[in-house]
Amino acid sequence: MSTVHELSRTDARRIAVRAQLLTRQRPTELVETVRQLTMVQLEPTNAIAPSAELVLWSRLGSRFHPQDLWDALDEQRLIELHQTVRVPEDIALFRAEMAAWPGAGELRGWQEEVRDWVSANNDCRREILVRLRSDGPLPASELPDTCVVPWNSSGWNDNRNLRMMLDQLVQRGEVAAAGGQGRDRLWDLADRIYPDDPVPQVDEARRLLDERRLSGLGIARPSATKLPMEPVDVGDAGEPAVVDGVRGPWRVDPAQLGQPFAGRAALLSPFDRLIADRKRMGELFEFDYVLEMYKPAAARRWGYYALPILYGDRLVGKLDARADFRAGALHVLAIHRDVPFTKAMTSAVDREITDLARWLDLELDRPA
Repeated sequence: MSTVHELSRTDARRIAVRAQLLTRQRPTELVETVRQLTMVQLEPTNAIAPSAELVLWSRLGSRFHPQDLWDALDEQRLIELHQTVRVPEDIALFRAEMAAWPGAGELRGWQEEVRDWVSANNDCRREILVRLRSDGPLPASELPDTCVVPWNSSGWNDNRNLRMMLDQLVQRGEVAAAGGQGRDRLWDLADRIYPDDPVPQVDEARRLLDERRLSGLGIARPSATKLPMEPVDVGDAGEPAVVDGVRGPWRVDPAQLGQPFAGRAALLSPFDRLIADRKRMGELFEFDYVLEMYKPAAARRWGYYALPILYGDRLVGKLDARADFRAGALHVLAIHRDVPFTKAMTSAVDREITDLARWLDLELDRPA
């Protein structure tokens, strides 16, 4: 029976921060950084910079050039899957689920509906695959939309047939993102993009994904509410732990236990993996934060796209800033301090803000 590790909140926070490569010893290489983080979300909001670029700048600093990320995707040194960036060797773990599309065991109602929709539009599916086989990689604008049954949705995907067909072809493991960016994203046959690695059985793949996820989180719940994009729970991965003052149970990556910690200041994307699990953020970091870009301006406390501020193992405030590329300026609208800043904290945070402006190649515009 595994020992149950007894951790303080400080221990738990430091494990999480260290697993996310936000300590004083910065990583130096792009692919290795993504490998440790396990995934980086592609989210296009560009109030300061796209989230994936901000996440990597927070780790690598100004040595990171955004084009390096897109070049790595073009060259398949990194691979896009379901709006996330991952290392190629992890893709086989997802191909196990793809092989079982639309799902293993008894299907749910929505899975049957998706299966029937793809079947009804099988000629369109085949035409896309034929076109990619002969001419790929191609942007979506050059692929045929010959669906005879429209995609029905109460949301914004209603009648977006080609988009939804491509999504299902990715889910089936037939098509993959092949580089490009934004509207210029390219698509190709998955067999040309994904490594030809052995694909484990579904249960084994899920176990390995839980282990990979815990290695990037450091500490996580064994089960949690399902979130879009990427789960935040890790099943039986790692070893059991309790955190003083927080209800259990937890799982911890044993590789992170007993390691030294030297923190620093960092500005985080609102979609950063350190804070993606808002429940864990509140429990371990006792940090109050909501992304407010979906709120009316008058209802915002911290700003449209406020960046959480990390200092050491604490989340200590939010930076409200906007990048104005036409004016050539990074406008600092406010620094919201959740705790009193010492001189050392103020200096460290100011250095990060200055570095952010330098990285964006913008003049820093902040109140005197």
